[in-house]
Amino acid sequence: MPHQGEILQEAIKNSGISITRIVEEMGITRPTIYRKFKDETIDYNFVKRVGDVIGHDFANDFTSLQQSSLSFVSNTTRVTNNTPVTSRVTSLQAVDNDASKQLLALQTKYIALLEAYNELLLKVYGPR
Repeated sequence: MPHQGEILQEAIKNSGISITRIVEEMGITRPTIYRKFKDETIDYNFVKRVGDVIGHDFANDFTSLQQSSLSFVSNTTRVTNNTPVTSRVTSLQAVDNDASKQLLALQTKYIALLEAYNELLLKVYGPR
């Protein structure tokens, strides 16, 4: 039975997102995440942050014994509801599109500022 570090490593591998991107977004080093892969139990906040980066919910990935060590899994009894659940993909795609639009708008503003700065430098110092 794989331990939490191995489950984390497998989820990252299946996400297709590079370790480099994950460690950059989390503000940690590569050795740190590789050490976590070897840990049998992992801190909830770390698992949650990785899940946020790769877009994965780890709540169902750990066995009940492993879940007892994670604070994001409560000890309350689950109620089964047979109502179909709508897909999260549609809401994530909408968020993705909004994020893409925001990023494009920021990029456009950044380029405009760089061009204005270059024009200012040319006025002050002249061409090289």
